Amino acid sequence: MTVRIGLVGCGHIGFIHSYTLLRLRRAGLVDAAVTATYATAPARAEAFAGPHDAPACTDLDAYLAAVERNLAVFCEKPLAPDLAACERVAALLARVPHQVGLVLRHVPVFQAAAAALVEGRYGRALAAVFRDDQYFPILGYYASAWRADVTRAGGGTLLEHSIHDVDVLRWLLGDPTSVRATVASRFGYPGIDDVAGLTLTFADGAVANLTSVWHQILTRGSSRRLEVFCEDGLLWLDDDQVGPLHVETSDGATTIPTEPPAWVEGLDTPPALARVVAEYAPASRAFLDACTGTGVAPSGPDAATALAAHRLVDAAYRSADAGGEVIATLPR
Repeated sequence: MTVRIGLVGCGHIGFIHSYTLLRLRRAGLVDAAVTATYATAPARAEAFAGPHDAPACTDLDAYLAAVERNLAVFCEKPLAPDLAACERVAALLARVPHQVGLVLRHVPVFQAAAAALVEGRYGRALAAVFRDDQYFPILGYYASAWRADVTRAGGGTLLEHSIHDVDVLRWLLGDPTSVRATVASRFGYPGIDDVAGLTLTFADGAVANLTSVWHQILTRGSSRRLEVFCEDGLLWLDDDQVGPLHVETSDGATTIPTEPPAWVEGLDTPPALARVVAEYAPASRAFLDACTGTGVAPSGPDAATALAAHRLVDAAYRSADAGGEVIATLPR
């Protein structure tokens, strides 16, 4: 039976989901279809609904009743603008099959790094250096004015963008014991940080530094660089979508090829959208396969994972508010 999808939110990421779902369906890879759209701007909901031959809805209550009807839910990150609301949403999602859009966990280059660390191929992890930059997302093709409004976004680059990075560091290194942070709003949007620096420490002595920046270099787009130093090797990546994963040991430097699943090429995506569709399609297909019974139950990232990352971001903001005070994130 075809899975009927209600799409809530018709902005930039909503478009990526809408387009990816359409390509997956047309390629015969999922038995699912968008059957309704909703947005606070009705014209956008109608524009998104058109390619799916679906109606645009004006009643959000029908969507929000999904948990009460035990329907599966895919929720983007962060789950809410603030921690208290995030906890409430996570508790609701825990009642139904669900998945959260922390898509970096589905990207092959990060999966390769995680596998190398879990298997201990290069000894224990010692330190990580993570840089995440993107032009301010009220500019360019994002054109999302809400990201400059703290009452709607909850925060800036650290919460809205680098919650992905905090989640990756938890995935690779485990739960940190403390966080220390500074943030700044250089472009003058109150409560919307465009520069953030975090230091995470771990029980085994490992340390991770994250720098997150929203700039105004419109030609640059979004970029991530991650370096993980281990006892016997250095792992790094410059491309957070297709890789490869670079490795340097005492024997020299090499690369571990990381490619999206072969079926992604069959989506026949235009070059301008190929990279982002390759990033989102595996997560979407895994979730829909689980919903149709052709895969396992959605195993992650789940609401508990998203909540853990949000708690770390909240602790970082509290640290910054206290002038960079070290905040314990786990009971000692």
